[in-house]
Amino acid sequence: MQTRLTRLLGIQHPIVLPGMTYIAVPRLVAAVSHAGGLGILASGALSPEECRAAIREVRRLTDKPFGVGCSLMLPGAAECAKVALEEKVPVINVSMGKGEWVTEAAHAYGGKVVATVSTEAHARSALAAGVDGLIVTGHEAAAHGGKVTSMVLIPAVRDMTDLPIIAAGGFADGRGLMAALALGADAVAMGTRFASSLESPMHADTKQLVLSKEAEETIYSSNFDTFPCRVMRTPGGRKYTARKLSPPVAITRSLAAARELNTPLTALAKDAMGQGLVGAVKVAYFGAATLAMRKAIHEANHEDGVQLIGQSQGLVHDIASVADIVDRVMKQAQSVATSLSALQTAP
Repeated sequence: MQTRLTRLLGIQHPIVLPGMTYIAVPRLVAAVSHAGGLGILASGALSPEECRAAIREVRRLTDKPFGVGCSLMLPGAAECAKVALEEKVPVINVSMGKGEWVTEAAHAYGGKVVATVSTEAHARSALAAGVDGLIVTGHEAAAHGGKVTSMVLIPAVRDMTDLPIIAAGGFADGRGLMAALALGADAVAMGTRFASSLESPMHADTKQLVLSKEAEETIYSSNFDTFPCRVMRTPGGRKYTARKLSPPVAITRSLAAARELNTPLTALAKDAMGQGLVGAVKVAYFGAATLAMRKAIHEANHEDGVQLIGQSQGLVHDIASVADIVDRVMKQAQSVATSLSALQTAP
């Protein structure tokens, strides 16, 4: 199946692994790219040195196109973006910040830049910055989806541009892929589905928890990290979204996370303050959220941890390999296309 996105990036299938922190590691990224999709490496928890090593590990595992995700507002993200540019990564995925300099540098070596957006205003800003495509994140998505559902947001953004659009939020199978194409998208991002794959670093018990959850068992709240964020409904999820953390507690937890990740505190503070006072506080909340995410993903601790998850958890019914997931999605999409074609020709 060829779309504007597959042609732009030279990939086989219009399926994307988004750059989910702690989930989109080299093994999973390479597996998705090798299966014909596009894997996007998460750089959010990596130092520049770790980012370079991860990029090279992806290249060791596959010769297919892949991307690196950089949330530019976060400490260290600009440095990781520079590493990705130095390594001439085929696709840079930017979010949470102005990335004109990334676009200019990527285009210099023939790379492509895809911006993640969750509102029409974000989309307009990204398009003005000269990006090559968009990941449009609807309300159903894990983490920071927008207020508007994919059903409405995707066609609204499509009306703005002819550039490739990757639909994110609520997509986990071939039916979703065909629906996204009908809405005007050129591919789907399947974060929750790939997070539950065999190659995912998510703890086995957390994967089983995903299987047990229905679509409605999520919480959408800005109390977790100051941005509206969708998490799994668990004891930890309820606890962390019940009320906002005070700034002192957020800063304390952020520093604890930095120490656990061996992040130099001086560099962290300097980078955070570069965002201004409000930005620095937001960075502190992100840091505080880091430990909770790690506990859920790596330890299956859902009393003290928080699992970011999309409503498409209700569509995940088994733990399968990436290759099997991609194959099933494409076969189901073809079956849906055949059924729709039959409807059109029926008397």
